[in-house]
Amino acid sequence: MTRPAVFIASEKYRVHSYGEMHPLSIPRVSLTFDLIQAFNAIEEKEFLESPQASDEQLSWFHTQEYIQAMKVSEAEGKVLGEYRKRHNLGNFENPYFPNFFQTPATATGGSVQAAEQVLDGKVAFSPAGGMHHAMPNKAHGFCFFNDPALAIMRLRQADKKVLYVDIDAHHGDGVEYAFRHDDKVATFSIHMDTSYAYPFKGGEISDTGELNNAYNLPLPKACNDTEYAFAFDSVWAEVLRQTCPEVIVLQAGTDILMPDPLGKFKISTQEFLRVVSEIKKKSPEGALVVLGGGGYHPLSLARCWLGVWAILSDRELSAELNDKAREILRKVDWDMDEDEDYFQQFFKTRIDSPTDGPIRDEVKQVVDTFLSKRMNLNVGLS
Repeated sequence: MTRPAVFIASEKYRVHSYGEMHPLSIPRVSLTFDLIQAFNAIEEKEFLESPQASDEQLSWFHTQEYIQAMKVSEAEGKVLGEYRKRHNLGNFENPYFPNFFQTPATATGGSVQAAEQVLDGKVAFSPAGGMHHAMPNKAHGFCFFNDPALAIMRLRQADKKVLYVDIDAHHGDGVEYAFRHDDKVATFSIHMDTSYAYPFKGGEISDTGELNNAYNLPLPKACNDTEYAFAFDSVWAEVLRQTCPEVIVLQAGTDILMPDPLGKFKISTQEFLRVVSEIKKKSPEGALVVLGGGGYHPLSLARCWLGVWAILSDRELSAELNDKAREILRKVDWDMDEDEDYFQQFFKTRIDSPTDGPIRDEVKQVVDTFLSKRMNLNVGLS
């Protein structure tokens, strides 16, 4: 089923958040949108301005105490000591910045709006969303409000059965936690093994949620395109068969990409986009919400999310960057890996050199264990 696509964003995202030294103090949504415009790949009717989530919407998952702490911090221009201790706010991980409440509340509003657009018969991409670590009363892992959970809750209000798919490099622990008691939601997270990666606990194959509705595929360091394709393709059909969703919510964090400074995988943009395309193809009647997530290399991220938008909006884009796109990327203040052989490719093409290679035994073992443990577990979203 072909659905019209909408891109949800806000001019607020042109003001960088998180402070100067934080991994998220880089252009992400604004850079992606600029690249999309450089390719003339969006029409006015396809763009929606993100609303700010209401306190009522935030309270579907977060406590009133926590929401108030965020609002008071913004009003005071700082995080009080009691909030720092109680809610994990105001530290390097989750720092204070101007519009401390408004910015994440707007990203959350966009994700809820994306769910509503899908209920209205569209496909929606809200790249500012995907903050999958936040807990009801605490910020975690750069995430203040858990917008994926709130988007799913909006779908649940319409009595939809939901499969949440998380391809971010890090385990989607907050979303898994949010739906551990809901037999109409299943979560599928394919991520770096938490034995070596944040959040350093959970996300194991044996961690199946209190209703056996959590599917986790933890992979070892340095996974290449061949290994990632093998892992995803080996389990995807089985996850779909067992969960039978009516809507899929995809968290499309780009920190699995090879150049990402916080990721430990070696995935190319084209393998990432292949997976997104496969998920779109299998979305029931085209019902798909796509959110952003991690991604700490602006050049890699924006090129990738440009491709995500092309898939969602059924556009064929040239692999070669045009002059306008190159100029936009050249202006980004980023030199972390400028001495690497691949760096100049960022300004020539929107795809990468493939990272093909052998499939290691440890990857095969993870997949075999997943299938043996989960083949006989039928979540049966009711």
